[in-house]
Amino acid sequence: MLDLQNITHHYGKLRAVDALSLRVRPGEVVCLLGPSGCGKSTVLRLAAGLERLQAGAVAIAGSVVADAQAGADMPPEDRGVGMVFQDYALFPHLNVIDNVRFGLAGPMTDRRARAKAALAQVGVADYAAAYPHVLSGGQQQRVALARALAPKPGVMLLDEPFSGLDARLRDQVRDATLHALKNSGAACLLVTHDPDEAMFMADRIAVMREGRIVQLGPPVELYCRPADAFVARFFGEINALSATVARGAAVTPFGAVPSSLPEGSAVDVLIRPEALRLKAANGAASPVARVVAARMLGRSSLIHLAVGDDGGAGDDRPTPLHLHARVPGRFLPAENSLVAVALDLDQTFVFPASSPA
Repeated sequence: MLDLQNITHHYGKLRAVDALSLRVRPGEVVCLLGPSGCGKSTVLRLAAGLERLQAGAVAIAGSVVADAQAGADMPPEDRGVGMVFQDYALFPHLNVIDNVRFGLAGPMTDRRARAKAALAQVGVADYAAAYPHVLSGGQQQRVALARALAPKPGVMLLDEPFSGLDARLRDQVRDATLHALKNSGAACLLVTHDPDEAMFMADRIAVMREGRIVQLGPPVELYCRPADAFVARFFGEINALSATVARGAAVTPFGAVPSSLPEGSAVDVLIRPEALRLKAANGAASPVARVVAARMLGRSSLIHLAVGDDGGAGDDRPTPLHLHARVPGRFLPAENSLVAVALDLDQTFVFPASSPA
């Protein structure tokens, strides 16, 4: 439904998008994820027609709407796309239903019916007569989404649509948005810098860095099989250890981690906090660590660990490794107690040393 073909875009000497290609299927939600300045919002603006295409082509529903080489550039209003941005851009002098029906074609009764249906779809039909200034941020976001959905576009483009909402409201609104987008059947391209949001919303995630897609795939693939250290680090906290490859494995305090990198290579071993499996030491054969602190975080517990530290005194002691372990539920061992540590290799990754962070 949406096909971006080898698009490149410059702002002066800055290459914001670099030979990027991406397809989004009908009914699919694809998230562009990356740090600020990586080019993800520029990609969205090029798809929408808000920036003139400098190189490459954009096709929607099989029809080319922009082609830099041919000089074609269809205006945004003719592309059949719905757009939702951070500021929602509701008209303050129009009530909710008039905001939603604005721009719809056809008889007044048909436009009102379509606007009411769109409001019901996102759960704000009761606010049809209200004005934007009396609505909460979450309600305004839903109205903006209803306005974008009302024309029944084949493509939906969303740029950080939840960034202005507090955490609890954000969870509620993005859940409602996901269901509305899926019910619409539109191809959806959503921009975010929040990896949790991307995993919640997306069928596929495209991680961007410096104008390029560095990995594209389902959330589980990116989280469990990151292509490089940049992707691994982007999806949450990481424990980083330096190691050397010997006999096909990187040697760590918790055992050997298989690696296909050359023998003798210096590597970074990246361990997710949930990959450190803890239990009471009790003379266990597993490596042990000293508990520095333990904190309950609601659905999980965060344990601060010192590895290679017996708690004794002396200036000649080696500097211990400070690691974080995340354990489901309530697990609060006493400070300075010892715990046995086992390593989950499925959440442990080995990359060449000094990989980009």
